Amino acid sequence: MGNHTQRSAFEHLTSGAFSGFSSAIALQPLDVLKTRIQQMDGAGGKPQSTLAITKEITSQNGIRGLWRGTVPTLSRNVPGVAMYFYLLQTVRRNMANVPLFSGSPTSISTSSTTTLTKLSSQGNLLAGALTRLGVGLVLNPFTVVKTRFESNLYSYKSMAEALQDIWRQSGPSGLLQGFKASALRDAPYAGIFVLFYELIKERSTNIVSRNWDIPAPWIHTWSGASAGMIATLATHPFDVVKTKMQIQPGNYRYRSVTSTAFDIFKARGLLGLFDGGGIRISRKVLSSAISWTVYESLLLFMNQTK
Repeated sequence: MGNHTQRSAFEHLTSGAFSGFSSAIALQPLDVLKTRIQQMDGAGGKPQSTLAITKEITSQNGIRGLWRGTVPTLSRNVPGVAMYFYLLQTVRRNMANVPLFSGSPTSISTSSTTTLTKLSSQGNLLAGALTRLGVGLVLNPFTVVKTRFESNLYSYKSMAEALQDIWRQSGPSGLLQGFKASALRDAPYAGIFVLFYELIKERSTNIVSRNWDIPAPWIHTWSGASAGMIATLATHPFDVVKTKMQIQPGNYRYRSVTSTAFDIFKARGLLGLFDGGGIRISRKVLSSAISWTVYESLLLFMNQTK
């Protein structure tokens, strides 16, 4: 039993780490562009276009400028995604013992496309939200550093320099800057994502198994991308608020989630709360597709080689 548990932990941590690494390297430019768009102020003014910001970054720093902040992103995403996937499966496995959260025994098996524990819809929603909330708290300092690296308001040369500057300016509370906004974004995002990912994956598997012979990774890709789009649309305003709070902590207008949201709305209207939305949706759709496909495919491969 002990060896099985240890192997299960290794499989989920390893698959999660590869998943986080792949999506971070591939999609860092979209994070940089999103942060630059969201950092802008100006009552009634429109943010620069994505193309204009891209040209500005590459003219100043070359193509490498689009990967600014990759080190803090990897420092957060690789252990963070590994931790998230491992804890998510642990939470799901324990919740499966509760009748309210256990998966329906009448559901068609999807064992050919997944090795994950099956839960009810409310179980998936709660498991995703609770797991993401806990992981987000642990990783928030890396999120603050990552966001500042991606902004052009700071010129840090290393993560150590960034951490020292944040500590000097705001003390330990600076490392938790924007956590409330992150929690309001990430907990619902993760809950909504896991809920729709499992629903779409199950429905797609059932349809495909009756009509076509489509490899499991294609189902994971489709399910991850679709769930990512739905969850991102529902939670994007909190991402805008979080970015403002993390890169301008000394600005009195951005002292709380409420005051930040009100200031954005006052300056730019409802559309201001969706600044960078197109880029974030693109990034989340792609990252969800990459992350969950890599994660589930590696788990299936390791399960088949046992």
